[in-house]
Amino acid sequence: MVRVKPFAAVRPPKELVTEVAAPPYDVLNSAEALAMAGEKSLLHITKPEIDFNPIADEHAQPVYDRAVANYKAWKERGWLVRDPVERYYVYAQTMGKRTQYGLVLCAHTDDYATGRIKKHELTRKDKEDDRMIHVRIQNANIEPVFFAYKDHPELNAIVAAVAAGKPEYRFTDENGFGHTFWVIADDAVNARITEIFTTQVDAFYVADGHHRTAAAARVGAEKKAQNPHHTGDEEYNFFMAVCFPQSQLQIIDYNRVVRDLNGMAPEAFLKALEEDFEVALAAKPRCGRPAKPVAPARLHQFSMYLGGRWYTLDAKPGRYDDTDPIGVLDVTVLSTLVLDKLLGIKDLRTDKRIDFVGGIRGLGELSRRVDSGEMAVAFALYPVSMDQLMAIADSGAIMPPKTTWFEPKLRSGLAIHELD
Repeated sequence: MVRVKPFAAVRPPKELVTEVAAPPYDVLNSAEALAMAGEKSLLHITKPEIDFNPIADEHAQPVYDRAVANYKAWKERGWLVRDPVERYYVYAQTMGKRTQYGLVLCAHTDDYATGRIKKHELTRKDKEDDRMIHVRIQNANIEPVFFAYKDHPELNAIVAAVAAGKPEYRFTDENGFGHTFWVIADDAVNARITEIFTTQVDAFYVADGHHRTAAAARVGAEKKAQNPHHTGDEEYNFFMAVCFPQSQLQIIDYNRVVRDLNGMAPEAFLKALEEDFEVALAAKPRCGRPAKPVAPARLHQFSMYLGGRWYTLDAKPGRYDDTDPIGVLDVTVLSTLVLDKLLGIKDLRTDKRIDFVGGIRGLGELSRRVDSGEMAVAFALYPVSMDQLMAIADSGAIMPPKTTWFEPKLRSGLAIHELD
């Protein structure tokens, strides 16, 4: 079972929450962060390079020093205040008609080491190192990771009861997404949450935040090595996560655009696709207007935009392995049969001919990038399911790069966990 605990969050007073809370550090580039950041924004802590003119190298020592100074200043000015007692919290996100309710808690680094916190993506050491530095210098988890867990009826009921009460925060962000936050003040409820997770929930699944999770585990191991009296109960053994029940989460498609057709003419490329796919024209320009975007309707069907037209590509039987949790994924099917076989793209992580577009930006972004001449062809994929993600994580396998896109992103600054 997983090990969890409540914590005394460092967070903004309710009247300042919209000024302090900010998108995650990796959603905005430095210029975008500078344009968005108001005086009290957490971006001055998570992206402190924006405090330099011109914008500084985010990995420079003066930038790390500024992050520490800003975090200290935010607390001294009362823009961030530590709760007096340890609590769990509920954080709800609303996108359109869908709301997902997560428990804000601390997970244990040992569970990452032993595999009870399950991952589905590889991490890059340079990105781990960067996040590790931020945790180390602040002695805090400034931003949470995003976990899923298998639905538990009693936990669902507890969260629903909390959410029926008056929230601490409620606001809508610049994207129109709603964020609502409750403090669980009842000691008995907090104790029961701990009991349920530690006796009845067998695993967490990293949905978003693999690098932050790995970095937190590395800092915990580092502090353990420095403490001759280590017990495993110290605050540094824990890191902050927002944990959602599986049934409430929805993965959005993660699509691909490619710069060229590997020397083929469009007609030759379409012909080559017919070996492994049933290819059908789905939409073409009409009356001078662009073709209406077409989304894939099911697993193993792809939408392709080429030459101003949308096509559907249905993978033929035998071209994928439904018994293999990785082989059945549409990202694998597309990579094997199209990107590698026809377009010569062998490594999705390093090849500069391919780019990735989150489904939150819409299929129109795919056609726009092709019509502009920047890209030659675009592929829209049917979204991965939570069942697929969890099956892969349970098997110990790793998904191909850029497979899952979760939205909304967790807002940073609603809660911070300090390591002492």
